Amino acid sequence: MGQSLTEIAQILRDTNKKVQLIYAFNGTGKTRLSCEFNELIAPKETGVEEQEESSFKILYYNAFTEDLFYWDNDLDADSTRKLKIQPNHFTKWILQDQGQENNIVANFQRYTSDKLTLRFNEEYNEIIFSIAGGNDERIENIKISKGEESCLIWCLFYSLLEQVVEVLNVAEPNERETDQFNDLKYVFIDDPVSSLDDNHLIELAVNIAELIKSSLSDLKFIITTHNPLFYNVLFNEFNNADSRYGYKPKHGVKRRLEKLDDGTYLLEDSKDSPFSYHLFLLSELEKAIDSESGNIQKYHFNFLRNILEKTSTFLGYNKWEELLPQESRRAYYNRIINLSSHSKHHGEEISIVEENDKRVLRYLVSEIIIPTYHFRSSINNNETEENDTV
Repeated sequence: MGQSLTEIAQILRDTNKKVQLIYAFNGTGKTRLSCEFNELIAPKETGVEEQEESSFKILYYNAFTEDLFYWDNDLDADSTRKLKIQPNHFTKWILQDQGQENNIVANFQRYTSDKLTLRFNEEYNEIIFSIAGGNDERIENIKISKGEESCLIWCLFYSLLEQVVEVLNVAEPNERETDQFNDLKYVFIDDPVSSLDDNHLIELAVNIAELIKSSLSDLKFIITTHNPLFYNVLFNEFNNADSRYGYKPKHGVKRRLEKLDDGTYLLEDSKDSPFSYHLFLLSELEKAIDSESGNIQKYHFNFLRNILEKTSTFLGYNKWEELLPQESRRAYYNRIINLSSHSKHHGEEISIVEENDKRVLRYLVSEIIIPTYHFRSSINNNETEENDTV
């Protein structure tokens, strides 16, 4: 039975675990969930002045965090490009009050390049970038890529988070270097890996897991992501005990968030091994084509195409349509293209699928994809386990 995002946020709040790791398709509602959770933990009161930093109960990183930064591209002179910082208590807290500038630069260069340099102005509301050129020269006032920009914003948050964990690891509040973090209860991190390459993505996931494991206070962490690799690395890291900090796998829980066709949401625990994205899609297809409970929608053809593309790449085919039955291959290909090209991810579109197209999907999945390429059937596997139990 589906639930609202508010109810899902309440489940997250009431879960007594150090870390909750959640996978969901892009567009499911992870950012909205982070906002619902923030409102649940620290509701804004009308007519009340902005909260003091010392009363913060939650830190969150999501799309709204990135909205605090915007470009002045100097359209007139096209020479001095600046990344502007929206005046905000969060950025003021990190840059001015906590003095995290050096740590931010170090973290940023670790995930990008040590040839890329940034400078804050005295008011900490502008950033100028430069990069090393040839002959020991520097190219000044450059505009960095969107991926580098996202990485920088994440590094601001991460640098603060490192300090938070370090300060709160001091057990006695009166012995801490600051009391500004004393009321912090939760850290909500929503997809910090939107533009990182795989190597840096893995490094970032390992660093986050290490930092969370090293947290000795009662601080709780919630991480949501649509990236399978990021999820799997974190899954493995949180499944490994760490005697240095007393962390054990039981201190974390792994989940999947799904948006249902009626607009409600389903949050399920994921107790299996780290999942492969294409296998997860295949299990969704099998559930859809099941004769008793199946509900085939247009987005399921997106799932099928995704599986075919990944499988063809792994097997060394130049085109994914080469995996389709040789007889009527062009017809199958055109049908999949037609039904997948204008569809969105699961939960975002409900469209009527003709009965003939449903038969095509059932045939390709159950008679071609699974038996030909020896994918394990999740439905048949479950049936086998049930029979073995009996």
